[in-house]
Amino acid sequence: MEKDKREVVVSALQFACTDDVASNVATAERLVRAAHAKGANIILIQELFEGHYFCQAQREDFFQRAKPYKDHPTILRMQKIAKELGVVIPVSFFEEANNAHYNSIAIIDADGADLGLYRKSHIPDGPGYQEKFYFNPGDTGFKVFKTKFATIGVAICWDQWFPEAARSLVLQGAEILFYPTAIGSEPQDGGLDSRDHWRRVMQGHAGANVVPVVTSNRIGKEVIETEHGKSEITFYGNSFIAGPTGEIVATANDKEEAVLVAQFDLDKIKWKRHSWGIFRDRRPDLYKVLLTSDGSNSPL
Repeated sequence: MEKDKREVVVSALQFACTDDVASNVATAERLVRAAHAKGANIILIQELFEGHYFCQAQREDFFQRAKPYKDHPTILRMQKIAKELGVVIPVSFFEEANNAHYNSIAIIDADGADLGLYRKSHIPDGPGYQEKFYFNPGDTGFKVFKTKFATIGVAICWDQWFPEAARSLVLQGAEILFYPTAIGSEPQDGGLDSRDHWRRVMQGHAGANVVPVVTSNRIGKEVIETEHGKSEITFYGNSFIAGPTGEIVATANDKEEAVLVAQFDLDKIKWKRHSWGIFRDRRPDLYKVLLTSDGSNSPL
């Protein structure tokens, strides 16, 4: 006897950010409502959407952009919207926690409840992406969240390059992976375009774990005054939704605002994942080398 379908509609948003919190939050709300109108149940907004991607520079005044998790005004606003529309919204923000700072995301369920916090684990440090100046390494570990519509795993930008993170989330029961992102050109090398590489890595996570992947990235040119003059990044958008074999089912371009949606039958995907054997045939006893940095002195 065939069971009832357990279907969910996911959405990835894409827009250009100004450096004004109120206008960016208003844009996010407008697009959340547009996604809801298209039937979306879980709606992903891009990384650090409250303002420009400030990590192009190392400036102490930019720490003023951080706010505590408790009573964060953008989170509170998104809680009201989530409850009104009956949708799940992961909300990215720059968190201040006493003397620590994190690149964090709060998961808001469809009744407006805050299900908890994830803090970005992998912190990049390179030209234009100097996040180690601002963010402590996350201390939450990889977490899954049981929302009204699905058990989801959420990781943030640089986390998306690490297969260990994706596998850790799916091992804990994540049925869909979500990656809010801020990535674009490289200020030190105008000829370097990571877009296709970036996308293929996450398609690999989808295929290797047999789960959908939802990625939201910003668009537009942002110029930041740094200690060495102006730095510029053109964010390449290309937000996308991949299906459980890594196939692209919805994608945006590199210039236009977008509201992507896709529908998945989670039970059908679960049966496919189980029958494919990738979790049945794992050998955790052989993977202890992953606990080392250089592959030597493995604690086997």
